[in-house]
Amino acid sequence: MQTHFSLAQLADPNVEAANAILRKCVHCGFCTATCPTYVLLGDELDSPRGRIYLIKDMLESGRPATEQEVKHIDRCLSCLSCMTTCPSGVNYMHLVDQARVHIEKTYRRPAADRLIRDLLAKVLPYPDRFRLALMGALAGKPFAGLLAKVPALQPLAAMLRLSPGMPHGRTAAEAPGVHKAQGTRRARVALLRGCAQPVLNPGIDAAAIRLLTRLGVEVVRVEGEGCCGALVHHMGREEEAHAFARTNADVWTREMETKGLDAILVTTSGCGTPIKDYGYMLRLDPAYAEKAARVSAITRDISEFLATLDMPKAAAPLGRKVAYHAACSLQHGQKVKGPPVDLLRAVGFEVVEPFDAHLCCGSAGTYNMLQSEIAGQLKAKKVATLEALAPDVIAAGNIGCMTQIGSGTGVPVVHTVELIDWATGGPAPAGMSGSAKAA
Repeated sequence: MQTHFSLAQLADPNVEAANAILRKCVHCGFCTATCPTYVLLGDELDSPRGRIYLIKDMLESGRPATEQEVKHIDRCLSCLSCMTTCPSGVNYMHLVDQARVHIEKTYRRPAADRLIRDLLAKVLPYPDRFRLALMGALAGKPFAGLLAKVPALQPLAAMLRLSPGMPHGRTAAEAPGVHKAQGTRRARVALLRGCAQPVLNPGIDAAAIRLLTRLGVEVVRVEGEGCCGALVHHMGREEEAHAFARTNADVWTREMETKGLDAILVTTSGCGTPIKDYGYMLRLDPAYAEKAARVSAITRDISEFLATLDMPKAAAPLGRKVAYHAACSLQHGQKVKGPPVDLLRAVGFEVVEPFDAHLCCGSAGTYNMLQSEIAGQLKAKKVATLEALAPDVIAAGNIGCMTQIGSGTGVPVVHTVELIDWATGGPAPAGMSGSAKAA
């Protein structure tokens, strides 16, 4: 793609980076076939190629974002399926992230939209605030239908409908501290606590800790870490996202230097993608560029790390058919597709995948609240293809996908690591029939 940025514009490193990305695009249109919003809506401006044109014009002209650009960029899920498909290596992720920062700085959203986004940014990244919000949602849930009738309040209705009920309190697995390896220690890892996941399903990390320690891995919950920054990052709130990244870079590099870490493990793939990108996010910060790059270099999804270990065979066949949902942040954002499926099969599960495995379920962080109508249609399509496989259980590696899919099906939806833990001696995941250990 030909670009026309001025020399003065190109002196800005962010503009220079956008220019390099734009010039890689050859307008081939391969991305349109795998873009969920284009497949659903059929509008060129709701495809990656169309959005690239909008972003180019917006950044090249140096003008504030318009309502049209905001509409179509807001509709982007950041699922990154386009990056998996693109033959030219266009880094759409970095480009759309920059576009969102530009929108946040130059476009004044309607009052209701601003307030809802502020609410999400001030609540979701903080577990204690999120717990209080879910308790409040119990009282507000009966009014979801009424709120849905007012267009500006539809995100609030979506929040209430997605609310799972009474939140989980703090658990021992969530607290800072060290979980010793059983037998000879093979590795020492930090396990990200996250923000939404411990409130919605603390059993995921409890399973990860049980499994890792059984395999000889020491697990540390590092004191002082916070939200990965993904939720605010995808809303274009750059300063807030970078503040979270700096905090985590500080605490993790300190742990590396004082006690050593072989890896930083993440059980929520939506968090893993931005953490692996900290090196890029903070590349222009002289105080943090090196720290961030070190953190990104050793961050792994839990399935990636487990794939490097010798997994024990299942204690007894569980006879369960598992439909595996590949979270976009894992398969497209991190290019991790094989390990979760291979691990599940290795411990004795029958694993099947839907024909539309490359398409998003509509969760996408806060998308299923801010773009609830489109998200609902994507959820219905995904649930239909998963249920068509007649599974006993649906597995995924991201709490957002689990919540989204779980709100549309009666089939149990659990984390991949919970199933692996169960098959190798742990308890059955919550919601699964039977509570006895597989041993």
